Amino acid sequence: MKITEVRIFPKAEEKLKAYAAITFDSVFVVHNLRIVKGEKGLMVCMPSRKKNDGTFKDIAHPITNEFRSELEKVVLDAYEKKLAEAPATDSQTI
Repeated sequence: MKITEVRIFPKAEEKLKAYAAITFDSVFVVHNLRIVKGEKGLMVCMPSRKKNDGTFKDIAHPITNEFRSELEKVVLDAYEKKLAEAPATDSQTI
């Protein structure tokens, strides 16, 4: 299975930098990945839902560390590319 498309939707928030949607093999899409600024830099958070006890549980996530690393690299590279494409005036709000 290969990631065939990554779409980035920038947000002008302090911690939430963007939402992302990834497509696998041009036939399956996962929406609502989040790119957030953490203590150690940017990270990709998987789509999740809130449970009755107030905690969150991932809806979809990589099984292996190798694929998680690959997915994060592809999504963060797409985010950086999106930022580079943004006009100088818009980059301040992203």
